[in-house]
Amino acid sequence: MSERGVTVTSEALPAGRVLRRPRAGAKTEVAVQLLSPLVLLAIWEITARAGYVDQRFYPAPSSIIQAFWEAVTTGVLLHHLKITLGRLALGTLIGGLPAVLLGLAMGLSRWLRLALDPIIAATYPLPKSALFPLLLLIFGLGEGSKVAMVAIGVFYLAVTNSMEGVLAINPVYLDVAKTFGARRLDVVRTVALPGALPLVLAGLRLGVGTGLILGVLAEMLGARDGLGYLLWSAWQTFSVSSLYAVLFVTAVLGFVSVKVVDILRRWLVPWQSGSRN
Repeated sequence: MSERGVTVTSEALPAGRVLRRPRAGAKTEVAVQLLSPLVLLAIWEITARAGYVDQRFYPAPSSIIQAFWEAVTTGVLLHHLKITLGRLALGTLIGGLPAVLLGLAMGLSRWLRLALDPIIAATYPLPKSALFPLLLLIFGLGEGSKVAMVAIGVFYLAVTNSMEGVLAINPVYLDVAKTFGARRLDVVRTVALPGALPLVLAGLRLGVGTGLILGVLAEMLGARDGLGYLLWSAWQTFSVSSLYAVLFVTAVLGFVSVKVVDILRRWLVPWQSGSRN
Protein backbone atom coordinates (compact mmCIF):
# COMPACT_ATOMS: atom_id res chain seq x y z
CA MET A 1 0.00 0.00 0.00
CA SER A 2 1.39 3.42 -0.90
CA GLU A 3 0.35 6.87 0.29
CA ARG A 4 2.19 10.07 -0.77
CA GLY A 5 5.11 8.07 -2.06
CA VAL A 6 5.48 5.90 1.04
CA THR A 7 5.08 2.18 0.44
CA VAL A 8 4.08 -0.16 3.23
CA THR A 9 4.30 -3.88 2.57
CA SER A 10 3.02 -6.75 4.66
CA GLU A 11 6.63 -7.65 5.47
CA ALA A 12 7.14 -4.24 7.12
CA LEU A 13 4.37 -4.88 9.65
CA PRO A 14 5.22 -6.58 12.97
CA ALA A 15 4.06 -10.15 13.40
CA GLY A 16 0.43 -10.38 14.42
CA ARG A 17 -0.36 -6.81 13.39
CA VAL A 18 -3.16 -6.18 10.90
CA LEU A 19 -3.42 -2.93 9.01
CA ARG A 20 -6.90 -1.53 9.72
CA ARG A 21 -8.83 1.38 8.31
CA PRO A 22 -9.01 4.36 10.65
CA ARG A 23 -12.21 4.65 12.70
CA ALA A 24 -14.68 7.34 11.75
CA GLY A 25 -14.46 10.51 13.80
CA ALA A 26 -16.65 11.13 16.81
CA LYS A 27 -18.37 14.07 15.08
CA THR A 28 -19.30 11.85 12.15
CA GLU A 29 -20.81 9.24 14.46
CA VAL A 30 -22.85 11.87 16.31
CA ALA A 31 -24.03 13.33 13.02
CA VAL A 32 -25.22 9.93 11.80
CA GLN A 33 -27.05 9.30 15.08
CA LEU A 34 -28.82 12.66 14.86
CA LEU A 35 -29.57 12.68 11.15
CA SER A 36 -31.00 9.16 10.83
CA PRO A 37 -34.16 9.86 12.89
CA LEU A 38 -34.56 13.26 11.25
CA VAL A 39 -34.46 11.68 7.80
CA LEU A 40 -37.03 9.12 8.92
CA LEU A 41 -39.32 11.89 10.23
CA ALA A 42 -38.93 13.84 7.00
CA ILE A 43 -39.93 10.80 4.92
CA TRP A 44 -42.88 10.22 7.24
CA GLU A 45 -44.01 13.85 6.92
CA ILE A 46 -43.76 13.83 3.13
CA THR A 47 -45.60 10.54 2.69
CA ALA A 48 -48.33 11.62 5.13
CA ARG A 49 -48.85 14.97 3.41
CA ALA A 50 -48.86 13.31 -0.01
CA GLY A 51 -51.56 10.88 1.10
CA TYR A 52 -49.48 7.71 0.81
CA VAL A 53 -50.27 6.79 4.45
CA ASP A 54 -53.56 7.05 6.30
CA GLN A 55 -53.28 10.00 8.68
CA ARG A 56 -56.05 8.60 10.82
CA PHE A 57 -53.56 6.02 12.04
CA TYR A 58 -50.22 7.59 11.07
CA PRO A 59 -50.58 11.37 11.50
CA ALA A 60 -47.85 13.62 10.16
CA PRO A 61 -45.04 14.42 12.62
CA SER A 62 -46.04 18.09 12.46
CA SER A 63 -49.48 17.18 13.83
CA ILE A 64 -47.86 15.15 16.60
CA ILE A 65 -45.58 18.06 17.50
CA GLN A 66 -48.60 20.37 17.62
CA ALA A 67 -50.43 17.99 19.97
CA PHE A 68 -47.29 17.67 22.10
CA TRP A 69 -46.85 21.43 22.37
CA GLU A 70 -50.50 21.91 23.28
CA ALA A 71 -50.19 19.34 26.09
CA VAL A 72 -47.03 21.07 27.35
CA THR A 73 -48.44 24.61 27.31
CA THR A 74 -51.62 23.57 29.14
CA GLY A 75 -49.57 21.82 31.81
CA VAL A 76 -51.40 18.51 31.36
CA LEU A 77 -48.37 16.59 30.11
CA LEU A 78 -45.99 17.82 32.80
CA HIS A 79 -48.50 16.98 35.53
CA HIS A 80 -48.90 13.38 34.41
CA LEU A 81 -45.19 13.05 33.63
CA LYS A 82 -44.24 13.99 37.19
CA ILE A 83 -46.64 11.39 38.57
CA THR A 84 -45.22 8.61 36.38
CA LEU A 85 -41.66 9.67 37.17
CA GLY A 86 -42.36 9.60 40.90
CA ARG A 87 -43.84 6.11 40.68
CA LEU A 88 -40.87 4.92 38.64
CA ALA A 89 -38.34 6.33 41.11
CA LEU A 90 -40.12 4.93 44.16
CA GLY A 91 -40.70 1.53 42.57
CA THR A 92 -37.06 1.30 41.47
CA LEU A 93 -35.91 2.04 45.02
CA ILE A 94 -38.35 -0.42 46.64
CA GLY A 95 -37.66 -3.17 44.14
CA GLY A 96 -33.98 -2.56 43.42
CA LEU A 97 -32.40 -2.15 46.85
CA PRO A 98 -33.74 -5.40 48.41
CA ALA A 99 -33.01 -7.23 45.15
CA VAL A 100 -29.35 -6.20 45.16
CA LEU A 101 -28.89 -7.17 48.81
CA LEU A 102 -30.66 -10.48 48.32
CA GLY A 103 -28.71 -11.22 45.14
CA LEU A 104 -25.39 -10.56 46.88
CA ALA A 105 -26.42 -12.84 49.74
CA MET A 106 -27.49 -15.59 47.33
CA GLY A 107 -24.19 -15.31 45.50
CA LEU A 108 -22.21 -15.72 48.71
CA SER A 109 -24.36 -18.39 50.37
CA ARG A 110 -24.83 -21.69 48.56
CA TRP A 111 -27.65 -22.79 50.87
CA LEU A 112 -29.57 -19.56 50.42
CA ARG A 113 -29.12 -19.87 46.68
CA LEU A 114 -30.41 -23.45 46.72
CA ALA A 115 -33.47 -22.35 48.73
CA LEU A 116 -34.47 -19.22 46.80
CA ASP A 117 -33.24 -19.71 43.25
CA PRO A 118 -35.99 -22.23 42.32
CA ILE A 119 -38.65 -19.83 43.61
CA ILE A 120 -37.27 -16.93 41.60
CA ALA A 121 -36.85 -19.10 38.51
CA ALA A 122 -40.45 -20.35 38.80
CA THR A 123 -42.09 -16.95 39.36
CA TYR A 124 -40.03 -14.90 36.91
CA PRO A 125 -41.74 -16.22 33.72
CA LEU A 126 -45.20 -15.29 35.05
CA PRO A 127 -46.70 -12.45 32.98
CA LYS A 128 -46.35 -9.44 35.25
CA SER A 129 -49.47 -7.83 33.79
CA ALA A 130 -51.46 -10.85 34.99
CA LEU A 131 -50.42 -10.01 38.55
CA PHE A 132 -52.01 -6.56 38.46
CA PRO A 133 -55.52 -7.75 39.50
CA LEU A 134 -53.92 -9.48 42.50
CA LEU A 135 -52.03 -6.29 43.36
CA LEU A 136 -55.28 -4.35 43.16
CA LEU A 137 -56.80 -6.73 45.70
CA ILE A 138 -53.81 -6.36 48.02
CA PHE A 139 -53.02 -2.65 47.68
CA GLY A 140 -56.28 -1.24 46.35
CA LEU A 141 -56.69 1.40 43.66
CA GLY A 142 -54.18 3.79 45.23
CA GLU A 143 -50.49 4.32 44.59
CA GLY A 144 -49.45 1.01 46.12
CA SER A 145 -50.55 -1.17 43.20
CA LYS A 146 -48.77 0.98 40.59
CA VAL A 147 -45.55 1.26 42.58
CA ALA A 148 -45.64 -2.50 43.24
CA MET A 149 -45.84 -3.19 39.51
CA VAL A 150 -42.71 -1.09 38.93
CA ALA A 151 -40.94 -2.77 41.86
CA ILE A 152 -41.71 -6.24 40.52
CA GLY A 153 -40.27 -5.32 37.12
CA VAL A 154 -37.05 -4.08 38.70
CA PHE A 155 -36.71 -6.83 41.32
CA TYR A 156 -36.25 -9.93 39.18
CA LEU A 157 -33.61 -8.51 36.86
CA ALA A 158 -31.71 -6.87 39.71
CA VAL A 159 -31.64 -9.93 41.96
CA THR A 160 -30.57 -12.28 39.15
CA ASN A 161 -27.78 -10.03 37.90
CA SER A 162 -26.54 -9.35 41.43
CA MET A 163 -26.30 -13.06 42.17
CA GLU A 164 -24.56 -13.80 38.87
CA GLY A 165 -22.18 -10.91 39.47
CA VAL A 166 -21.00 -12.47 42.73
CA LEU A 167 -20.71 -15.92 41.17
CA ALA A 168 -18.55 -14.44 38.39
CA ILE A 169 -15.95 -13.20 40.88
CA ASN A 170 -12.74 -15.22 40.94
CA PRO A 171 -12.92 -17.40 44.10
CA VAL A 172 -9.31 -16.50 44.84
CA TYR A 173 -10.36 -13.02 45.97
CA LEU A 174 -12.93 -14.43 48.40
CA ASP A 175 -10.40 -16.92 49.74
CA VAL A 176 -7.82 -14.17 50.31
CA ALA A 177 -10.37 -12.10 52.23
CA LYS A 178 -11.25 -15.07 54.44
CA THR A 179 -7.56 -15.87 54.96
CA PHE A 180 -6.98 -12.38 56.33
CA GLY A 181 -9.90 -12.82 58.73
CA ALA A 182 -12.42 -10.59 56.99
CA ARG A 183 -15.90 -10.80 58.44
CA ARG A 184 -18.92 -11.57 56.25
CA LEU A 185 -19.91 -7.89 56.09
CA ASP A 186 -16.36 -6.91 55.14
CA VAL A 187 -16.35 -9.52 52.38
CA VAL A 188 -19.58 -8.07 50.99
CA ARG A 189 -18.31 -4.50 51.21
CA THR A 190 -14.79 -4.97 49.89
CA VAL A 191 -15.03 -7.97 47.54
CA ALA A 192 -18.56 -9.04 46.60
CA LEU A 193 -20.15 -5.66 45.93
CA PRO A 194 -17.24 -4.09 43.96
CA GLY A 195 -16.75 -7.27 41.95
CA ALA A 196 -20.44 -7.70 41.17
CA LEU A 197 -21.12 -3.99 40.57
CA PRO A 198 -20.91 -4.10 36.75
CA LEU A 199 -23.58 -6.80 36.54
CA VAL A 200 -25.61 -5.18 39.34
CA LEU A 201 -25.84 -1.94 37.38
CA ALA A 202 -26.58 -3.85 34.17
CA GLY A 203 -29.51 -5.48 35.96
CA LEU A 204 -30.75 -2.12 37.22
CA ARG A 205 -30.41 -0.69 33.71
CA LEU A 206 -32.70 -3.39 32.35
CA GLY A 207 -34.96 -3.29 35.39
CA VAL A 208 -35.68 0.42 35.09
CA GLY A 209 -36.90 -0.08 31.53
CA THR A 210 -39.06 -3.03 32.53
CA GLY A 211 -40.39 -1.11 35.52
CA LEU A 212 -41.40 1.78 33.27
CA ILE A 213 -43.26 -0.59 30.94
CA LEU A 214 -45.18 -2.19 33.80
CA GLY A 215 -45.84 1.14 35.49
CA VAL A 216 -47.37 2.65 32.36
CA LEU A 217 -49.41 -0.52 31.87
CA ALA A 218 -50.72 -0.28 35.44
CA GLU A 219 -51.68 3.35 34.84
CA MET A 220 -53.61 2.34 31.73
CA LEU A 221 -55.58 -0.31 33.60
CA GLY A 222 -56.25 1.27 36.97
CA ALA A 223 -55.28 4.92 37.36
CA ARG A 224 -56.66 8.39 36.84
CA ASP A 225 -53.30 10.03 36.23
CA GLY A 226 -49.89 9.31 34.73
CA LEU A 227 -48.66 8.75 31.18
CA GLY A 228 -50.50 5.45 30.94
CA TYR A 229 -53.77 7.19 31.76
CA LEU A 230 -53.05 9.78 29.05
CA LEU A 231 -52.44 6.98 26.54
CA TRP A 232 -55.71 5.30 27.43
CA SER A 233 -57.62 8.58 27.27
CA ALA A 234 -56.16 9.38 23.85
CA TRP A 235 -57.25 5.95 22.61
CA GLN A 236 -60.77 6.37 23.98
CA THR A 237 -61.19 9.75 22.26
CA PHE A 238 -59.37 8.58 19.09
CA SER A 239 -56.90 11.43 19.46
CA VAL A 240 -54.16 9.69 17.53
CA SER A 241 -51.77 12.66 17.45
CA SER A 242 -51.94 12.95 21.24
CA LEU A 243 -51.40 9.21 21.54
CA TYR A 244 -48.20 9.41 19.48
CA ALA A 245 -47.07 12.43 21.50
CA VAL A 246 -47.45 10.55 24.80
CA LEU A 247 -45.68 7.52 23.33
CA PHE A 248 -42.80 9.80 22.35
CA VAL A 249 -42.60 11.26 25.86
CA THR A 250 -42.65 7.76 27.35
CA ALA A 251 -39.81 6.72 25.06
CA VAL A 252 -37.77 9.78 26.05
CA LEU A 253 -38.41 9.04 29.74
CA GLY A 254 -37.15 5.49 29.25
CA PHE A 255 -34.06 6.74 27.40
CA VAL A 256 -33.25 9.29 30.11
CA SER A 257 -33.75 6.71 32.87
CA VAL A 258 -31.31 4.32 31.21
CA LYS A 259 -28.79 7.12 30.68
CA VAL A 260 -28.97 8.01 34.38
CA VAL A 261 -27.97 4.43 35.22
CA ASP A 262 -25.17 4.65 32.61
CA ILE A 263 -23.84 7.82 34.26
CA LEU A 264 -23.99 6.08 37.62
CA ARG A 265 -22.09 3.14 36.15
CA ARG A 266 -19.32 5.37 34.76
CA TRP A 267 -19.01 6.97 38.18
CA LEU A 268 -19.04 3.77 40.25
CA VAL A 269 -17.25 1.47 37.79
CA PRO A 270 -14.73 3.72 36.00
CA TRP A 271 -12.46 0.81 35.07
CA GLN A 272 -15.21 -0.78 32.98
CA SER A 273 -15.81 2.45 31.04
CA GLY A 274 -12.10 2.71 30.35
CA SER A 275 -11.93 -0.85 29.02
CA ARG A 276 -14.89 -0.19 26.70
CA ASN A 277 -13.28 2.91 25.26
